[in-house]
This record gives sequence, structure tokens and C-alpha cells, in this order.
Amino acid sequence: MTIFLTALGLMLVIEGFLYGGIPNFAKRMAAMLLETPDEILRRAGLAAACAGLALIWLAHYV
Repeated sequence: MTIFLTALGLMLVIEGFLYGGIPNFAKRMAAMLLETPDEILRRAGLAAACAGLALIWLAHYV
């Protein structure tokens, strides 16, 4: 549970920095997301999830 809360907190820090620190960039990225085809977003999301799992595995078992 501690790891989950740490990960959740880190996600909130990153998103808070994005929206609070550089809001114009966040708006441009949101507009780009609306124009990106679903298949590309799906593949990018799955790739990011796999990379995250690999990092977690590396952090705990290597």
C-alpha cells in the first residue's frame, strides 16, 4: 500500500507541476490529444504501461 500511495503522490506532483507551472503547454498537449487517432493513443498508452511495469520490476528485483 505504501508503494501505491507513493506512486499516486508522485503522479499528482507531476500533474500539478504541469498544470500549475506550465499551463499553456498543458493546453497545447490536450489539443494535440484530441487530434491524435485512437489507435496511436492506445498503442502509446500500452507502451507507457509496459515501460512502467518494467521500471517497477527493475526497482524491486535488480
